[in-house]
Amino acid sequence: MSETLFILLGAVLIVGLAALGVFAFLNLQRQREHESAELAELKRLQAETMGRLSMLAGGQADLQRAVHERLDSVTHHLGQSMTATRQHTADSLARLNERLAVIDGAQKNITDLASQVTSLQSVLSNKQQRGAFGQARMEIIIQDSLPKDCYEFQFSLSNRTRPDCAIFLPDQRPLVIDSKFPLEAVSALRQAKTDEERRQAASRMRSDVGRHVVDIAEKYLIPGETQDLALMFVPSESVYAELHESFDDLVQKAFRSRVVIVSPSLLMLAVHVIQSIRRDARMREAADKIHAEVGHLMDDLKRLHERVLRLQQHFGQANEDIRQILISAEKVEKRGTRIREVEFDDAVEGTSNVIPAPIPHQLTAGE
Repeated sequence: MSETLFILLGAVLIVGLAALGVFAFLNLQRQREHESAELAELKRLQAETMGRLSMLAGGQADLQRAVHERLDSVTHHLGQSMTATRQHTADSLARLNERLAVIDGAQKNITDLASQVTSLQSVLSNKQQRGAFGQARMEIIIQDSLPKDCYEFQFSLSNRTRPDCAIFLPDQRPLVIDSKFPLEAVSALRQAKTDEERRQAASRMRSDVGRHVVDIAEKYLIPGETQDLALMFVPSESVYAELHESFDDLVQKAFRSRVVIVSPSLLMLAVHVIQSIRRDARMREAADKIHAEVGHLMDDLKRLHERVLRLQQHFGQANEDIRQILISAEKVEKRGTRIREVEFDDAVEGTSNVIPAPIPHQLTAGE
């Protein structure tokens, strides 16, 4: 119905634009007729003027020149007017063609959209294709958020069942995700027109979803092998909102069965929580290694401190040795100065040529 309406609107617009072109063409024709009338009138005036010129021989040349100038002006004005009218008509036709092209593009987009809607309806009406649609949405969310070694699609459990996805948590027990939500009852509920049809569709909704919850709990919740709860993925936010708004008893029943119903946004949130859990687990696993490395680091720091202290002692002893050497050097310098300043007695030199032996000097501990 909406496609027919768009086609009718396009046809009306095309007819209107065609009428506008015809109106412009008629306007141009009328203007040309008016200008032709003016030209005929001018020719008549020229004829009358030429008759009068024959009687007025003296002013014939001047009058003929004025007439020719007038005719040239009118002809130039007429040419400009026709050129402007022709350009205006060409521009109008160009805009008309552009609008027709836009209408054709819009009609093509409407046709493509209608075919896409029909294709989506056929996908959702087929159970296998609908399951593949939900599986594809779930896989995209998982692949975009988790590393490849953290999950596995179509994972085999010990009871030979194969859930759509299994996410491995730090304790190596997988968190199971099922993406085959029964949408037939949802479609029947949305298409119901009478109260009786809505009541039957709601009853079918509770039956189908409740049976699917039981199947998930029986197949995928294995004590000691899987996590204590499983996720039932709903590929539509509107369906999830309708479940919580109109079928809260189903949500509570699923929760009591340890099956959590999640929409695409809630699945993304759950995946982020799983990322945090895995990161915390890795940190806990590395805590012992970190503690051991810190102990080794403290031992190395203690040995470094002891070696610095020994080096400080060596530097202190070297400084003390250098100080003692400087003291001895100063004393030697003073003794040399005193020896240089000794004055020998001439009388003693005359009486004896023997130089008395010096008195031995005992060095002190400081020297």
